[in-house]
Amino acid sequence: MPAEAEVKEAPAAPAAAAKAPLLVIANQKGGVGKTTTAINLGTALAAVGEKVLLIDSDPQGNASTGLGVGRAKRKTTLYDVLMGEKPATEAVVATDLPGLYLIPADPDLSGVELELGNQSRRSFKLRDALDRIRREGDFTYVLIDCPPSLNLLTVNAMTAADAVLVPLQCEFFALEGLTQLMRTVELVRGSLNPALEIQGVVLTMYDRRNSLSEQVARDVRDHFGETVYETMIPRNVRVSEAPSFGKPVLVYDLKCAGSQAYLKLAREVVARERRRRAKAAA
Repeated sequence: MPAEAEVKEAPAAPAAAAKAPLLVIANQKGGVGKTTTAINLGTALAAVGEKVLLIDSDPQGNASTGLGVGRAKRKTTLYDVLMGEKPATEAVVATDLPGLYLIPADPDLSGVELELGNQSRRSFKLRDALDRIRREGDFTYVLIDCPPSLNLLTVNAMTAADAVLVPLQCEFFALEGLTQLMRTVELVRGSLNPALEIQGVVLTMYDRRNSLSEQVARDVRDHFGETVYETMIPRNVRVSEAPSFGKPVLVYDLKCAGSQAYLKLAREVVARERRRRAKAAA
């Protein structure tokens, strides 16, 4: 069954309020800094005092590798959780960074769509699996790094989520992928998760020396207004180098411009999440 058809599945009863906010980091366009943002935002949130669980929902497993969790350490992965073979609590592994934990991914995830077939509630597998882990209060934030496509993994992530954080590169055709993502969010909101929101759009790969970057940033802010975070992630060689060492950039070089931008973004995310939850509780 195609993923877009999956979005039309009948919704389950709304889940009760969960303690840990769950943010999906998604963009159906590749090469926008999505996994880089997931890794470094998770690290920055941990650095400002949050206890963070990052879920790697991409079969390539780049978020797992970027946090130094090699294949040998991935005894239980998201695949095992989605297939119902292990509870999510058994898949959590500690990273080398205090306050940051991971549910890793491996290539087996690419077979989830086929293996779940026409199972009932297949769009809700992740939400159901995370229910306990979110309610127990062990984590203050849960982040999901999605694959760069609309498939069952992305639908599951959005069905489980409170809000979506969208990385958007300051390059030509930037808005093209964002339009597709907004359509996906509307589909999920309409039939699977009515509470899903866009928490914000973060501009990545910004180069102040490049007039195109400035033009894209201006166009995106004109179009989406306050939805766009004030923080922009600069194009920075240290950010690009860090994954090859299995480290977030904040560990690789805390003082570089990229690290400081992610720390600033983390503070913005926390402030927005507090406002979102206060509004929901009102």
